[in-house]
Amino acid sequence: MASLNQFLLFTVCLFCLKNTFLVLGFHSNPILIPVTKDPATLQYVARISYGTPLEPSDLVVDLGSPLLWMACNSRPVSSSKRLISSCSVNCSRAKFHDLGSNKKAGVSGCLLNTNCDVFPYNGITGLTSVGELVEDVIAVGSVDRLEVGQITTVAQFLFSCAPTSHLQGLASGAMGMLGLGKASISLPSQLSSSLWHPQKHILCLSESNGVVLTGNFGTKITRSLIYTPLITNQHDYFINVRSIKINGRRLAVDKSMLLGDEEGKLGTKLSTIQPYTTVESSIYAIFSQAYVKAATSMNMTRVAAVAPFGLCFSSEGVGNSKLGPLVPEIDLVLQSEMVKWRIQGRNSMVKVSKGVMCLGFVDGGLEQSSPIVIGGLQLEDNLLEFDLGSSMLGFSSSLLLKETTCSTFLQDSKFHQFI
Repeated sequence: MASLNQFLLFTVCLFCLKNTFLVLGFHSNPILIPVTKDPATLQYVARISYGTPLEPSDLVVDLGSPLLWMACNSRPVSSSKRLISSCSVNCSRAKFHDLGSNKKAGVSGCLLNTNCDVFPYNGITGLTSVGELVEDVIAVGSVDRLEVGQITTVAQFLFSCAPTSHLQGLASGAMGMLGLGKASISLPSQLSSSLWHPQKHILCLSESNGVVLTGNFGTKITRSLIYTPLITNQHDYFINVRSIKINGRRLAVDKSMLLGDEEGKLGTKLSTIQPYTTVESSIYAIFSQAYVKAATSMNMTRVAAVAPFGLCFSSEGVGNSKLGPLVPEIDLVLQSEMVKWRIQGRNSMVKVSKGVMCLGFVDGGLEQSSPIVIGGLQLEDNLLEFDLGSSMLGFSSSLLLKETTCSTFLQDSKFHQFI
Protein backbone atom coordinates (compact mmCIF):
# COMPACT_ATOMS: atom_id res chain seq x y z
CA MET A 1 0.00 0.00 0.00
CA ALA A 2 2.89 2.35 0.86
CA SER A 3 4.49 1.84 -2.55
CA LEU A 4 1.15 2.53 -4.25
CA ASN A 5 0.71 5.77 -2.32
CA GLN A 6 4.27 6.80 -3.21
CA PHE A 7 3.57 6.12 -6.89
CA LEU A 8 0.36 8.17 -6.80
CA LEU A 9 2.16 11.02 -5.02
CA PHE A 10 4.94 10.93 -7.62
CA THR A 11 2.38 11.02 -10.47
CA VAL A 12 0.57 14.02 -8.95
CA CYS A 13 3.85 15.86 -8.40
CA LEU A 14 4.96 15.18 -11.95
CA PHE A 15 1.64 16.51 -13.30
CA CYS A 16 1.92 19.65 -11.15
CA LEU A 17 5.55 20.16 -12.19
CA LYS A 18 4.60 19.87 -15.86
CA ASN A 19 1.81 22.43 -15.47
CA THR A 20 4.14 24.75 -13.56
CA PHE A 21 6.66 24.56 -16.38
CA LEU A 22 3.93 25.38 -18.88
CA VAL A 23 2.76 28.40 -16.87
CA LEU A 24 6.29 29.72 -16.43
CA GLY A 25 6.99 29.27 -20.12
CA PHE A 26 9.54 26.45 -20.02
CA HIS A 27 8.61 24.79 -23.29
CA SER A 28 10.68 23.12 -25.92
CA ASN A 29 10.94 24.98 -29.21
CA PRO A 30 7.84 25.21 -31.42
CA ILE A 31 7.49 22.49 -34.05
CA LEU A 32 7.22 23.59 -37.66
CA ILE A 33 6.05 21.10 -40.29
CA PRO A 34 6.09 22.35 -43.89
CA VAL A 35 2.98 21.75 -46.00
CA THR A 36 2.76 21.99 -49.78
CA LYS A 37 -0.28 21.92 -52.04
CA ASP A 38 -0.31 19.20 -54.69
CA PRO A 39 -1.56 20.89 -57.89
CA ALA A 40 -2.92 17.66 -59.41
CA THR A 41 -5.16 16.60 -56.49
CA LEU A 42 -5.42 19.90 -54.55
CA GLN A 43 -4.42 17.94 -51.44
CA TYR A 44 -2.16 19.41 -48.76
CA VAL A 45 0.96 17.34 -48.15
CA ALA A 46 3.19 17.51 -45.07
CA ARG A 47 6.63 15.99 -44.68
CA ILE A 48 8.06 14.27 -41.61
CA SER A 49 10.84 11.72 -41.16
CA TYR A 50 10.56 8.51 -39.18
CA GLY A 51 12.30 5.25 -38.34
CA THR A 52 15.88 4.09 -38.03
CA PRO A 53 17.50 5.19 -40.21
CA LEU A 54 15.34 8.28 -40.57
CA GLU A 55 13.63 8.58 -43.94
CA PRO A 56 11.34 11.41 -45.10
CA SER A 57 7.69 10.61 -45.77
CA ASP A 58 5.06 12.76 -47.45
CA LEU A 59 1.64 12.57 -45.79
CA VAL A 60 -1.70 14.08 -46.87
CA VAL A 61 -3.03 16.38 -44.13
CA ASP A 62 -6.43 15.36 -42.75
CA LEU A 63 -7.62 17.94 -40.23
CA GLY A 64 -10.26 15.61 -38.76
CA SER A 65 -8.35 12.32 -38.61
CA PRO A 66 -7.45 10.91 -35.18
CA LEU A 67 -4.08 9.42 -36.06
CA LEU A 68 -1.15 9.28 -38.44
CA TRP A 69 -1.06 6.27 -40.73
CA MET A 70 1.34 5.26 -43.46
CA ALA A 71 2.27 2.35 -45.71
CA CYS A 72 5.25 1.16 -43.70
CA ASN A 73 6.16 -1.51 -46.28
CA SER A 74 6.97 1.23 -48.79
CA ARG A 75 10.31 1.82 -47.07
CA PRO A 76 13.10 -0.38 -45.65
CA VAL A 77 12.29 -1.95 -42.28
CA SER A 78 12.93 0.43 -39.39
CA SER A 79 15.06 -1.13 -36.67
CA SER A 80 13.35 0.99 -34.00
CA LYS A 81 9.74 0.14 -34.92
CA ARG A 82 7.84 -1.81 -32.26
CA LEU A 83 4.43 -3.46 -32.53
CA ILE A 84 1.89 -2.56 -29.83
CA SER A 85 0.12 -5.30 -27.86
CA SER A 86 -3.66 -5.51 -28.06
CA CYS A 87 -3.82 -5.52 -24.24
CA SER A 88 -1.72 -2.38 -23.75
CA VAL A 89 -2.79 1.06 -22.56
CA ASN A 90 -1.66 2.52 -25.89
CA CYS A 91 -3.93 0.14 -27.76
CA SER A 92 -6.86 1.27 -25.59
CA ARG A 93 -5.99 4.90 -26.37
CA ALA A 94 -6.10 4.19 -30.08
CA LYS A 95 -9.34 2.19 -29.87
CA PHE A 96 -11.07 5.00 -27.99
CA HIS A 97 -10.83 7.21 -31.09
CA ASP A 98 -11.14 4.46 -33.68
CA LEU A 99 -14.65 4.33 -35.12
CA GLY A 100 -13.71 1.24 -37.09
CA SER A 101 -12.93 -0.64 -33.89
CA ASN A 102 -16.40 0.09 -32.53
CA LYS A 103 -17.91 -1.48 -35.63
CA LYS A 104 -15.63 -4.49 -35.37
CA ALA A 105 -15.69 -5.03 -31.63
CA GLY A 106 -15.29 -8.76 -32.03
CA VAL A 107 -11.96 -8.25 -33.79
CA SER A 108 -10.57 -5.46 -31.67
CA GLY A 109 -10.70 -6.81 -28.11
CA CYS A 110 -7.74 -7.61 -25.87
CA LEU A 111 -6.22 -10.98 -26.78
CA LEU A 112 -3.03 -12.14 -25.10
CA ASN A 113 0.04 -12.34 -27.35
CA THR A 114 -1.65 -10.50 -30.21
CA ASN A 115 -0.88 -7.18 -31.81
CA CYS A 116 -3.15 -4.14 -31.71
CA ASP A 117 -5.20 -3.78 -34.87
CA VAL A 118 -6.69 -0.38 -35.72
CA PHE A 119 -8.64 0.79 -38.73
CA PRO A 120 -7.02 3.80 -40.44
CA TYR A 121 -9.40 5.90 -42.50
CA ASN A 122 -8.58 7.23 -45.96
CA GLY A 123 -10.48 10.53 -46.04
CA ILE A 124 -10.08 10.82 -49.81
CA THR A 125 -11.71 7.51 -50.75
CA GLY A 126 -13.86 7.17 -47.63
CA LEU A 127 -12.48 3.67 -47.03
CA THR A 128 -10.99 2.05 -43.93
CA SER A 129 -8.41 -0.71 -43.76
CA VAL A 130 -6.98 -2.96 -41.08
CA GLY A 131 -3.63 -1.72 -39.83
CA GLU A 132 -1.22 -2.47 -37.01
CA LEU A 133 -0.58 0.07 -34.26
CA VAL A 134 3.16 0.65 -33.89
CA GLU A 135 5.55 3.05 -32.21
CA ASP A 136 8.73 4.47 -33.67
CA VAL A 137 10.86 7.58 -33.65
CA ILE A 138 9.82 10.58 -35.77
CA ALA A 139 11.76 13.72 -36.63
CA VAL A 140 10.13 17.10 -37.29
CA GLY A 141 11.39 20.62 -37.85
CA SER A 142 11.57 23.09 -34.97
CA VAL A 143 12.45 26.75 -34.57
CA ASP A 144 13.78 29.07 -31.91
CA ARG A 145 13.97 32.84 -31.93
CA LEU A 146 17.33 32.79 -33.59
CA GLU A 147 17.21 30.06 -36.16
CA VAL A 148 14.78 28.16 -38.34
CA GLY A 149 15.58 24.62 -39.44
CA GLN A 150 16.34 22.79 -36.19
CA ILE A 151 15.31 19.13 -35.91
CA THR A 152 13.40 17.62 -32.98
CA THR A 153 13.01 13.87 -32.57
CA VAL A 154 10.19 12.21 -30.66
CA ALA A 155 10.61 8.60 -29.55
CA GLN A 156 7.77 6.10 -29.08
CA PHE A 157 5.44 8.00 -31.39
CA LEU A 158 2.24 6.02 -32.08
CA PHE A 159 0.90 5.55 -35.60
CA SER A 160 -0.65 2.89 -37.78
CA CYS A 161 0.94 0.83 -40.53
CA ALA A 162 -1.57 0.33 -43.36
CA PRO A 163 -1.36 -1.79 -46.52
CA THR A 164 0.02 -0.12 -49.64
CA SER A 165 -3.37 -0.52 -51.34
CA HIS A 166 -4.77 1.99 -48.83
CA LEU A 167 -2.83 4.78 -50.58
CA GLN A 168 -5.43 4.88 -53.34
CA GLY A 169 -6.52 8.42 -54.18
CA LEU A 170 -3.65 10.15 -52.38
CA ALA A 171 -1.31 12.63 -54.05
CA SER A 172 1.54 11.09 -56.01
CA GLY A 173 4.38 10.12 -53.66
CA ALA A 174 2.28 10.34 -50.48
CA MET A 175 2.89 7.47 -48.07
CA GLY A 176 -0.14 7.97 -45.83
CA MET A 177 -2.16 10.60 -43.99
CA LEU A 178 -1.34 12.97 -41.14
CA GLY A 179 -4.18 13.29 -38.62
CA LEU A 180 -4.63 16.61 -36.79
CA GLY A 181 -7.93 15.73 -35.09
CA LYS A 182 -8.84 16.01 -31.43
CA ALA A 183 -7.57 12.65 -30.25
CA SER A 184 -4.87 11.61 -27.80
CA ILE A 185 -2.95 9.85 -30.60
CA SER A 186 -3.14 12.61 -33.22
CA LEU A 187 0.11 14.36 -34.13
CA PRO A 188 -0.59 17.60 -32.18
CA SER A 189 -1.71 15.69 -29.06
CA GLN A 190 1.33 13.41 -29.03
CA LEU A 191 3.72 16.33 -29.59
CA SER A 192 2.00 18.26 -26.81
CA SER A 193 2.39 15.34 -24.42
CA SER A 194 5.96 14.45 -25.39
CA LEU A 195 7.36 17.99 -25.63
CA TRP A 196 5.25 19.62 -22.91
CA HIS A 197 3.62 21.94 -25.40
CA PRO A 198 0.29 23.69 -24.77
CA GLN A 199 -2.74 21.89 -26.19
CA LYS A 200 -2.99 24.02 -29.29
CA HIS A 201 -1.76 23.98 -32.85
CA ILE A 202 -1.75 26.29 -35.85
CA LEU A 203 -2.70 25.42 -39.40
CA CYS A 204 -1.76 27.90 -42.11
CA LEU A 205 -2.31 26.65 -45.68
CA SER A 206 -1.53 28.35 -48.95
CA GLU A 207 -1.67 27.70 -52.68
CA SER A 208 2.06 26.89 -52.49
CA ASN A 209 3.84 26.47 -49.14
CA GLY A 210 2.07 26.39 -45.79
CA VAL A 211 2.80 25.10 -42.30
CA VAL A 212 1.55 23.21 -39.26
CA LEU A 213 2.85 24.65 -35.99
CA THR A 214 2.65 23.24 -32.48
CA GLY A 215 4.10 24.60 -29.29
CA ASN A 216 4.48 27.94 -27.54
CA PHE A 217 4.14 30.51 -30.30
CA GLY A 218 3.15 33.93 -28.99
CA THR A 219 3.01 35.80 -32.29
CA LYS A 220 2.06 39.18 -33.69
CA ILE A 221 -0.53 37.47 -35.86
CA THR A 222 -2.05 35.29 -33.13
CA ARG A 223 -2.45 38.26 -30.83
CA SER A 224 -4.90 39.75 -33.31
CA LEU A 225 -6.97 36.63 -33.99
CA ILE A 226 -10.76 36.51 -33.73
CA TYR A 227 -12.06 33.64 -31.57
CA THR A 228 -15.15 31.48 -31.77
CA PRO A 229 -16.15 28.35 -29.81
CA LEU A 230 -14.74 25.15 -31.26
CA ILE A 231 -17.05 22.14 -31.28
CA THR A 232 -15.68 18.63 -31.61
CA ASN A 233 -17.41 15.38 -32.46
CA GLN A 234 -15.11 12.40 -32.02
CA HIS A 235 -12.14 14.12 -33.64
CA ASP A 236 -13.57 16.48 -36.29
CA TYR A 237 -13.74 20.26 -35.78
CA PHE A 238 -16.91 22.34 -36.13
CA ILE A 239 -17.97 25.94 -35.60
CA ASN A 240 -21.46 27.45 -35.31
CA VAL A 241 -22.41 29.67 -38.24
CA ARG A 242 -25.63 31.48 -37.31
CA SER A 243 -26.21 33.36 -40.55
CA ILE A 244 -24.67 34.10 -43.95
CA LYS A 245 -24.34 37.51 -45.56
CA ILE A 246 -23.40 38.42 -49.13
CA ASN A 247 -22.25 42.02 -49.56
CA GLY A 248 -23.78 42.76 -46.18
CA ARG A 249 -27.25 41.37 -46.99
CA ARG A 250 -28.38 38.51 -44.80
CA LEU A 251 -29.61 35.38 -46.55
CA ALA A 252 -33.09 34.07 -45.79
CA VAL A 253 -31.74 30.87 -44.23
CA ASP A 254 -33.24 29.72 -40.96
CA LYS A 255 -30.64 29.54 -38.19
CA SER A 256 -31.70 25.99 -37.34
CA MET A 257 -30.61 24.86 -40.83
CA LEU A 258 -27.07 26.11 -40.15
CA LEU A 259 -26.62 24.99 -36.55
CA GLY A 260 -27.33 21.31 -37.14
CA ASP A 261 -30.13 19.22 -35.71
CA GLU A 262 -31.06 16.42 -33.34
CA GLU A 263 -29.77 13.82 -35.79
CA GLY A 264 -26.17 14.61 -34.88
CA LYS A 265 -25.27 17.32 -37.39
CA LEU A 266 -23.00 19.75 -35.60
CA GLY A 267 -22.97 22.82 -37.80
CA THR A 268 -20.12 23.96 -40.02
CA LYS A 269 -17.24 21.52 -40.40
CA LEU A 270 -13.64 22.44 -41.22
CA SER A 271 -11.91 20.17 -43.72
CA THR A 272 -8.56 19.95 -45.48
CA ILE A 273 -9.86 17.04 -47.57
CA GLN A 274 -12.51 19.00 -49.45
CA PRO A 275 -10.79 21.36 -51.93
CA TYR A 276 -13.75 23.78 -51.95
CA THR A 277 -16.54 24.67 -49.54
CA THR A 278 -19.59 22.45 -49.99
CA VAL A 279 -23.07 23.57 -48.97
CA GLU A 280 -26.13 21.38 -48.38
CA SER A 281 -28.48 21.66 -51.39
CA SER A 282 -31.40 23.54 -49.80
CA ILE A 283 -29.03 26.18 -48.38
CA TYR A 284 -26.99 26.31 -51.60
CA ALA A 285 -30.10 27.16 -53.64
CA ILE A 286 -30.70 30.28 -51.50
CA PHE A 287 -26.99 31.09 -51.38
CA SER A 288 -26.42 30.86 -55.15
CA GLN A 289 -29.48 32.96 -55.96
CA ALA A 290 -28.31 35.71 -53.60
CA TYR A 291 -24.76 35.55 -54.94
CA VAL A 292 -25.90 35.94 -58.55
CA LYS A 293 -27.98 38.95 -57.55
CA ALA A 294 -24.99 40.56 -55.79
CA ALA A 295 -22.66 39.78 -58.70
CA THR A 296 -25.10 41.26 -61.21
CA SER A 297 -25.28 44.46 -59.19
CA MET A 298 -21.47 44.66 -59.55
CA ASN A 299 -21.78 44.30 -63.34
CA MET A 300 -20.34 40.80 -63.37
CA THR A 301 -21.38 38.60 -66.30
CA ARG A 302 -22.46 35.05 -65.59
CA VAL A 303 -21.22 32.38 -68.02
CA ALA A 304 -21.74 28.63 -68.43
CA ALA A 305 -20.82 26.59 -65.35
CA VAL A 306 -17.64 24.50 -65.34
CA ALA A 307 -17.75 21.35 -63.22
CA PRO A 308 -17.65 20.95 -60.29
CA PHE A 309 -18.72 24.57 -59.85
CA GLY A 310 -22.29 25.81 -60.09
CA LEU A 311 -21.60 29.52 -60.61
CA CYS A 312 -19.08 30.91 -63.09
CA PHE A 313 -18.44 34.42 -64.34
CA SER A 314 -16.44 36.26 -66.96
CA SER A 315 -13.32 37.80 -65.46
CA GLU A 316 -13.31 40.58 -68.05
CA GLY A 317 -13.96 43.94 -66.47
CA VAL A 318 -13.58 42.60 -62.92
CA GLY A 319 -11.13 44.68 -60.93
CA ASN A 320 -8.40 43.34 -58.65
CA SER A 321 -6.99 44.24 -55.27
CA LYS A 322 -4.37 42.72 -52.97
CA LEU A 323 -7.09 40.26 -51.90
CA GLY A 324 -7.73 39.08 -55.44
CA PRO A 325 -10.69 39.78 -57.76
CA LEU A 326 -13.25 42.35 -56.60
CA VAL A 327 -16.27 40.09 -56.21
CA PRO A 328 -19.11 39.90 -53.65
CA GLU A 329 -17.98 39.42 -50.04
CA ILE A 330 -19.27 36.42 -48.12
CA ASP A 331 -19.60 36.67 -44.35
CA LEU A 332 -20.14 33.67 -42.11
CA VAL A 333 -21.64 35.25 -39.00
CA LEU A 334 -20.67 33.37 -35.83
CA GLN A 335 -21.66 33.91 -32.19
CA SER A 336 -22.62 37.57 -32.78
CA GLU A 337 -22.97 40.09 -35.60
CA MET A 338 -19.54 41.43 -34.62
CA VAL A 339 -17.82 38.06 -35.07
CA LYS A 340 -17.66 36.96 -38.67
CA TRP A 341 -15.42 34.97 -40.99
CA ARG A 342 -15.13 37.02 -44.18
CA ILE A 343 -14.40 35.23 -47.45
CA GLN A 344 -13.51 37.36 -50.44
CA GLY A 345 -11.33 37.66 -53.52
CA ARG A 346 -8.85 34.84 -53.91
CA ASN A 347 -10.50 32.78 -51.16
CA SER A 348 -13.81 32.73 -53.02
CA MET A 349 -12.93 32.52 -56.72
CA VAL A 350 -11.16 29.86 -58.80
CA LYS A 351 -9.63 30.78 -62.15
CA VAL A 352 -10.61 27.99 -64.57
CA SER A 353 -9.46 29.59 -67.83
CA LYS A 354 -8.08 32.85 -69.17
CA GLY A 355 -11.44 34.62 -69.14
CA VAL A 356 -13.51 32.56 -66.69
CA MET A 357 -13.58 32.32 -62.91
CA CYS A 358 -15.91 30.23 -60.78
CA LEU A 359 -17.21 30.56 -57.23
CA GLY A 360 -15.43 28.04 -55.00
CA PHE A 361 -18.64 27.07 -53.21
CA VAL A 362 -20.33 23.94 -54.56
CA ASP A 363 -23.58 22.05 -54.01
CA GLY A 364 -22.91 19.25 -51.52
CA GLY A 365 -26.23 17.47 -52.07
CA LEU A 366 -29.14 16.79 -49.75
CA GLU A 367 -27.33 14.03 -47.86
CA GLN A 368 -24.30 16.08 -46.82
CA SER A 369 -23.60 15.32 -43.16
CA SER A 370 -22.98 18.99 -42.25
CA PRO A 371 -24.87 22.05 -43.49
CA ILE A 372 -21.56 23.61 -44.57
CA VAL A 373 -18.09 22.09 -44.96
CA ILE A 374 -15.42 24.78 -45.28
CA GLY A 375 -12.82 23.47 -47.72
CA GLY A 376 -9.19 24.10 -48.48
CA LEU A 377 -9.55 27.12 -50.76
CA GLN A 378 -11.35 29.07 -48.04
CA LEU A 379 -8.76 28.02 -45.42
CA GLU A 380 -5.78 29.25 -47.43
CA ASP A 381 -3.83 32.25 -46.12
CA ASN A 382 -6.07 32.23 -43.07
CA LEU A 383 -4.13 31.45 -39.91
CA LEU A 384 -6.15 29.03 -37.77
CA GLU A 385 -5.31 28.36 -34.12
CA PHE A 386 -6.96 25.27 -32.63
CA ASP A 387 -6.88 25.81 -28.87
CA LEU A 388 -8.04 22.46 -27.52
CA GLY A 389 -7.47 23.48 -23.91
CA SER A 390 -10.14 26.20 -24.09
CA SER A 391 -12.13 24.70 -27.01
CA MET A 392 -11.73 27.85 -29.09
CA LEU A 393 -10.81 28.45 -32.71
CA GLY A 394 -8.80 31.54 -33.54
CA PHE A 395 -8.81 32.79 -37.12
CA SER A 396 -7.20 35.72 -38.86
CA SER A 397 -9.36 35.97 -41.98
CA SER A 398 -7.23 36.69 -45.04
CA LEU A 399 -3.59 37.37 -44.17
CA LEU A 400 -3.40 39.28 -47.43
CA LEU A 401 -5.02 42.15 -45.53
CA LYS A 402 -1.86 42.20 -43.41
CA GLU A 403 0.26 42.03 -46.57
CA THR A 404 1.59 38.59 -45.74
CA THR A 405 0.72 34.94 -46.48
CA CYS A 406 1.08 31.53 -44.90
CA SER A 407 4.12 30.95 -47.12
CA THR A 408 5.94 33.55 -45.03
CA PHE A 409 6.40 30.97 -42.26
CA LEU A 410 9.00 29.19 -44.37
CA GLN A 411 11.00 32.30 -45.23
CA ASP A 412 13.71 32.73 -42.61
CA SER A 413 14.06 36.45 -43.19
CA LYS A 414 10.39 37.08 -42.40
CA PHE A 415 9.65 34.35 -39.84
CA HIS A 416 10.48 36.59 -36.90
CA GLN A 417 7.34 38.66 -37.44
CA PHE A 418 5.41 35.59 -36.28
CA ILE A 419 7.34 34.86 -33.06
